Amino acid sequence: MALKYILFDLDGTLTNSSEGITNCISYAFSEMGREVPSHSELLEYIGPPLVSAFQELAGFTHDEALEAVEKFRKRYDDIGLFENKPYNNIEEVLIELNNMDKKLIVATSKPEYLAGKILDHFGLSRYFAEIVGSTPDEKRVSKKEVIMEVFHRLNIGDADKKNVIMIGDRKYDILGAHDCGLKAIGVYYGFAEKGELEEAGADYIVYEVSDIPKTIRSI
Repeated sequence: MALKYILFDLDGTLTNSSEGITNCISYAFSEMGREVPSHSELLEYIGPPLVSAFQELAGFTHDEALEAVEKFRKRYDDIGLFENKPYNNIEEVLIELNNMDKKLIVATSKPEYLAGKILDHFGLSRYFAEIVGSTPDEKRVSKKEVIMEVFHRLNIGDADKKNVIMIGDRKYDILGAHDCGLKAIGVYYGFAEKGELEEAGADYIVYEVSDIPKTIRSI
């Protein structure tokens, strides 16, 4: 398999966004008069689409989840998105992959306009051919839907899927990739719990950022 396209998740894969996301989840709970979860519970909100996360993790109704996301965005869009930092060595890895003539794409469940702002802020946008995220109207939210949009924008057909791989830190990245007919690399320097990536069926496992190019070469 000669990989041509490499899809990267954002939170937990390119940047450590835990401070901003957990602060804003806490803010949303407080604003809604709810008890704020523990820090370990707050970390579970990193990865899945937020509306789904509030329903599945907090037991909110759909309307309550929408309200919680609105509260989250109130703080996140101006403050939380920059309570964030790229992982050590990630820029060097992106440079190396570009030098290997790989086409890099961001595929995130984060709203696309916010993903672009974050990557611009840290000077990482230049390494990506495309940045694809969710839409405000929730018509594109799940990782499967985001990856399908990547296929659309880059004219990637079924015959090309063998040349595409997804890299992410949560089960949602692995499952979304498999739903789209792709293999996936799970990274354990992000927010996955022990065993999560294997249980989701990750095809390859990476423990350090600097191991990504070596893994890509081995495929």
